[in-house]
Amino acid sequence: MGQDKALLTFHGRTFLETIIAKLYEAGIERMAVVLGHHAEEIQHTLKLEGVEVVVNRNYGRGQTSSLQEGLRALEGSNPEAVVLCLVDHPAFSPATVRGLIEAFERSRSPAAIPTFQGRRGHPVLIGRALFFELLSLSPDEGADTVIRKYRDATQFVQVKDEAVLIDVDDPETYRQLGEQ
Repeated sequence: MGQDKALLTFHGRTFLETIIAKLYEAGIERMAVVLGHHAEEIQHTLKLEGVEVVVNRNYGRGQTSSLQEGLRALEGSNPEAVVLCLVDHPAFSPATVRGLIEAFERSRSPAAIPTFQGRRGHPVLIGRALFFELLSLSPDEGADTVIRKYRDATQFVQVKDEAVLIDVDDPETYRQLGEQ
């Protein structure tokens, strides 16, 4: 893509700034932003005020290591749940996040996942009940390994937000995102 996805723009802001703003709008008060590759460039380029910046020096070990670093950073505040956002999924609506939180508060399920027309998307809410298992994963295992284990108890939240399915992994998807 030519540059770090966190610095790609969407509606006049970088992907990372967009996600942070949407989480604040959804009512999220405490955030840990985990940076890996290009962490220094991202920190130098963006003002990441009001969020805890965590640098994952082991980012080469994959997304699981970043999730684990984020969970460790938030441990002290003992959150009931975390909303896991991937930087290449910036188009979701704050209403989707609020819906995940409401579903979790009603059910206390181990996870809440948005679905659009039967397809699962992002971001994902992960309850504290799964933290230990997520922190115990090896680098070659993804969070899906744990979430699949609790599939029957997971809350799948139907949303009207097709953007939960948009994963910007190539220039064509990025171009299409810009047309929204």
